[in-house]
Amino acid sequence: MSEQSTHIQFKNTNKWDTKQLVTMALMCAIATLFMFVQIPLLPAAPFLTYDPSFVPAMVVGFAYGAGPGAAVGALAIVIHALITGDWVGALMNLVAALLFILPAAILYKKMHTYKGAIIGLVLGVVLATLGSIVANLTIGVWFWYGSADVILPLMIPAVIPFNLLKTILNSVLTLVVYKAVSNLITPKKKQVKGRVSE
Repeated sequence: MSEQSTHIQFKNTNKWDTKQLVTMALMCAIATLFMFVQIPLLPAAPFLTYDPSFVPAMVVGFAYGAGPGAAVGALAIVIHALITGDWVGALMNLVAALLFILPAAILYKKMHTYKGAIIGLVLGVVLATLGSIVANLTIGVWFWYGSADVILPLMIPAVIPFNLLKTILNSVLTLVVYKAVSNLITPKKKQVKGRVSE
């Protein structure tokens, strides 16, 4: 009785290839480290500190899409919360991160141009700032302030300008970093002179 060799071929159905997963893991590690950077932006509110942790997540969002970008941002926030134990701050930060990354990455996927990136980031700045206001008045009041009367007087002089500055800085840094690394991390078929083509 003859034996016939059987060749079994496995098809990888994972949408995220090895290079993308490695890039996402690296960016997640960088984002987590960036979260320990604490830079006061407003002299009137030194307790509000800036960190560039949204930048690696947004770079991933531009390179691979909204889902991977949001995953990197969310995972970095969870890791930071596990280390520091600050879950309330993490939840508020998650709201801002998702509202910043998702709309910008989604719009950029539809408009793979510099203009599309700018419009997406502006949208992300607006939505993340609005989300931060809502998060302060809900999550912050429930777990930190105890009453909206504590945070309301700080909205216009501190919370709103801080979140605008934070997201604008992250947007500028994202444009600079993504232009520099896009051809290293994006699929070759989409590479065009340092940025993704249409």
